[in-house]
Formats: sequence, structure tokens, C-alpha cells
Amino acid sequence: MTASPRPPADRRRSRKVSNGRPNQLASGESRGRESEECPGLAARLAAAAILSDIVARCHPLDECFSGTAILSRLGGLEPRDIALTRSIVTVALRRLGTIRAALAGLLEKGLPRQAAHLEWTLIAASAQILFLDVPDHAAVDLAVHMTRLEAKNAPYASLVNGVLRNLIRARGKILLESDPLEHDTPVWLAERWRKTYGEAGARAIASAHREEPTLDLTVLSDPLFWAERLGANVLPTGSLRLRTHMPVTGLAGFAEGRWFVQDAAAALPARLLRAGPGTRVADFCAAPGGKAAQLAAAGAEVTAIDRSAERLKKLAANYARLNLRASIVVADIVTFKTVPFDAILVDAPCLATGTIRRHPDIAWIKKPRDIVALTALQTRLLEKAVELVKPGGMVVYCTCSLEPEENEMQIAALLRRNPGVMRVPIEPGEVGDLPELLNENGELRTLPSHLPAAEPRLSGLDGFFAARLLRRG
Repeated sequence: MTASPRPPADRRRSRKVSNGRPNQLASGESRGRESEECPGLAARLAAAAILSDIVARCHPLDECFSGTAILSRLGGLEPRDIALTRSIVTVALRRLGTIRAALAGLLEKGLPRQAAHLEWTLIAASAQILFLDVPDHAAVDLAVHMTRLEAKNAPYASLVNGVLRNLIRARGKILLESDPLEHDTPVWLAERWRKTYGEAGARAIASAHREEPTLDLTVLSDPLFWAERLGANVLPTGSLRLRTHMPVTGLAGFAEGRWFVQDAAAALPARLLRAGPGTRVADFCAAPGGKAAQLAAAGAEVTAIDRSAERLKKLAANYARLNLRASIVVADIVTFKTVPFDAILVDAPCLATGTIRRHPDIAWIKKPRDIVALTALQTRLLEKAVELVKPGGMVVYCTCSLEPEENEMQIAALLRRNPGVMRVPIEPGEVGDLPELLNENGELRTLPSHLPAAEPRLSGLDGFFAARLLRRG
């Protein structure tokens, strides 16, 4: 998972665009013409459209910046403008509650009904004014130009101008009063986290989500050498944390397959299987493949199973770069039949609320109702793992969710249903001698607020849960 770096400030002065010109967001040719007349406009148009796609239509952030999305919203943009677009979108999602509250205070009567979609123009501009290194005049002028591109929006250009200029004047007060849990966390998640982690714990999680993280790497060998070569810190858990933002593919060792990107918390569950040379291991829901890669690097005979052929193609390409071998199987795990494995890793689909810091869209596209379907699937996957592991074999169940129904409650329910399964507690020495990463049952529970550092972006972990189970012989 990658986090977009902040782009340089866009200090180019914009030129006027005639009122009423039609807006063709999906046309790269049209966007190119607009960009020539008004530098920086196309990036802002794309940012507003993508914000609408994510928040209003629940399209994942990463999908909006990959594949066919490049040909639509981002068509014709230079790499520098795509980076700017992603920075605007990411920070707007990270601080969406603060931005919306500020705009609500400045729009006493709300937006006119016939121009309600101008919210995305205002949100994109507000993100620049409040949180990015973009000159105020550029953010305001370009938002006004965006408003004038469509005839039905043009009458509200003065409204957009006035609201954003008032936002600039109120900026200090807005930032001072902004609260990470009250403003930038959806109400249903804030209530859940208060209940599960207490007020202080919920606030620590929400505060961590405001900070853009750097990248963690899992190296296949010699972490000290690669830490020095890449300018990274060696974490207690053994992962490397990069100190600077750079394109991953250009870093030393990438092309040679010496390491891969993986959050430090995500690197822990595979190690808990204690799989070594000759161990037959299955990785359920294996894509994108980081945990399976760890197992293969340890010498295990890995079968990577996933129902998505497309995602497994990416896994195979990464294995080729890393010079690792695995048996790759496209299958629905719930109905999959095979001889039993020595060990199984269940990397279960989940709400993914533990990754909001890296994927701020998750806070706004996931809904409480999603938990019902996910927990039912997780239960089926756990039962299948118990069925397909040998007596005396290990199962590690993990998710990147902060929600207890998907984690602690799943394991407790399994142990009640199946007396032939027992929990094998995880020891602090297996997680970098960090006992705070374990709960009272010896299960892994990392939080975004864990692993503090003087520099906020160098702190934190993805929120992960893992439990180690043994099928009795």
C-alpha cells in the first residue's frame, strides 16, 4: 500500500476562462485544452470528480487512481498533476469532517439545490486552503473557474469566491477547534471505538488517522544492510520504515526483489505460523500476497488461494520479482477441496478499519451493515481452515479491522463451537518484545496509535488482529 507524497506548491498564476464553457471531465483532450489555458485546473477538476466518486458512489480510492480510471478522470494529466490530484483527494478524505463542518458554518442556508454538487469543488478547494502548501489565491481562483465551466453553475461563482475567502479568514479558528474524533471520524465508528477502546483509546486512534504515514518494507534478508542503503529505521518487529517519500520502483533493491512493501503490523501474522522448510501451508485470501511471500521466503511450500484471478496475477508478478515460488490457485475457498495442510493462514476479508490511516476512503465508504456479511464469511473461512488443517496443525486467523465482531468475538465463538480447537497464546518475543501489542488472551491487537515516534509520520501501525489456533491431535 502506498501513501501519496505531498506535491510541491502549485505557484502558477491562472488565466481567465470564459464563462459557460462546458465541462468534459471524461475527456483527456478537453482537459488538456483547459490545462493550457489555466494551469492546475485539470488536476482540481479531477480531484472534485474523484471525491464525488468515492464519497457519494463508494468507489475505493486506489481504484480511482488505477486501471481504467486513468483513462477517464485522469486522462491527459501529467504525472505531476496526478500526484497533486491524489494529494488533494487524500487530505480531503482525511479531514472531510472538519472541511464539511467549516463549510456548513459559512453556508448558513446550505448550497442551492440546483448546484448541490458544487460541494465537491468547495471541498477540494478547502483541502488546499486548510491543509496543503498551495497559495490561497490559486485555490480560490481555480475553484471559481471550475464553477464557471458549466452554465448552470456559473451564477454561483461569486458564492464560491466569497465562501472560500471567508474560509481563509477563519482558517486559524477552524484548525484550532477541529477535533479528530468528533469531526474527522464518522459517528458510527467513533461510537464503536469508544465502546471497544474507551474514550482515550478512541481519541488516540482518530488522532493517528490524521497523520500521513511513510512506507514499511519487509526485507528477505539482511535488514541492517538495507536499512542503511535505503535510509530507513529498523523497527522492533524487524520491518524497515522509510524516512523519506520516494517512488518505490526507483529504490535500490526493488528490481532485484530484495524487499516488498508491507506494513509492519501486516508482517506479523505469517511469522506466527512458525512455518519452515517443507511445511505445507495454505494462505486463504492470499492476494496481494505479502504474507504468502513471507511464508515462501521461510522455505514453506505455499499454496496461495484467492477467488480473484486478477489479483492473483499481481501476486504472481510480485513473486517473479522476488524470485519466490508458490502454487497459485483461483478458487472459492469455502467450497475448495484438497488434502489437509500442515498449517493455514486465514487472511480474512474484513471492514479494514485498521488501515484508515493509509486508506482514508475506508472511513467514508464502509457502512455498519457491511459487518453482517463479513462476519458470516469469516466464520465460514475459519470453519474451512479447521477442516483443512491436519490434526496437530496450526491456523493463524487475521484481519486488518479494529472491530471486535470480526476478531476477538470470532475466535471466542469458534472455540465455543469446536472443542477440538485451542488457542495458542502469542508471546511478546514474537512481536518485537512489545507486550502492548497483545491482549489478555495472547492474541495480537495492534492499533494506529501504537509504536509512537517523535515525528508523527514515522509512528503508528495498521490496526491488525491475529489469533493462533491449534487443531488438537
